[in-house]
Amino acid sequence: MGIADRDYYRNQPQQGARRGSLLTPVVKGLLIANLGIFLLDFVILPIFFGVHPVNGGTLLVNWGAFSIESALREFHLWEFITFQFLHANLAHVLFNCIGIYFFGPWMERWWGSKKFLIFYLLCGAGGAAFFSFLTWVGLLPGGMFAGLVGASAGIYGILIGVAFVAPDLRVQLLFPPIELSMRQLAIGLMVIATGSVLLNLGGNEGGEAGHLGGAIVGFFLMRYPRLLRGGSGVRFIRPQSPARPFESKIRPRTELRLHEDSAVDLILDKVSREGFQSLTQAERETLRQASERQNSDP
Repeated sequence: MGIADRDYYRNQPQQGARRGSLLTPVVKGLLIANLGIFLLDFVILPIFFGVHPVNGGTLLVNWGAFSIESALREFHLWEFITFQFLHANLAHVLFNCIGIYFFGPWMERWWGSKKFLIFYLLCGAGGAAFFSFLTWVGLLPGGMFAGLVGASAGIYGILIGVAFVAPDLRVQLLFPPIELSMRQLAIGLMVIATGSVLLNLGGNEGGEAGHLGGAIVGFFLMRYPRLLRGGSGVRFIRPQSPARPFESKIRPRTELRLHEDSAVDLILDKVSREGFQSLTQAERETLRQASERQNSDP
């Protein structure tokens, strides 16, 4: 299999925002989970099973929303995860799904699917942890019973990650209709979130605290990627050269390089498992040279 036939070669993040938005497996699963749980909680359970809101919240929101009282004092630790898949209303879930759709594939290709899912969930959990910290120190209203729902903390981690690997990527906002770089977008969102928390603006201080927490965790995981690799990484083993290299007596116009093609395939397999960020400088150079040969072949 040649390099041009591999999914990685066809969908490299460097080829632009349009390709970056193509759905990847974990992103697709997150979209299905968020939309499916919302429909179950707000449509299926109330209409078909007569389950009505209790204490101002739906059945699943009452069960899985994060609060300091239930998650930490009553040890409902699953709320660090479950709150990330629950939403307050239709606009809430739609805007979060839009963010996952456009920016999630960049991070999934960078980390690889398994590590991207861990990255996303850790950013979300970091949002809940930062929300708890700011509540404890008295910067947030609502107290220990205040609830937190939504995928925004994980999404802010994704946004910081994309700004980290593609800071000059251009993004066209829907409202206001302006174009920004990913670096400018990330800085702007952090300024808004920080101002909302410190100045008590907008009435969503708890949500903005979650955004900041997700962004902080996302930054540190991008800055120190070995935190997700456990310090072990993956050792790259090059194939041994045969004693007598195969030489075809009848050659096509493009010379066969079996050894180099095998090395490229191993590198691409590693990208699929571990993400592009796991490659060493030598492996990236091998991939670059193979791409140049492919493009130069008649």
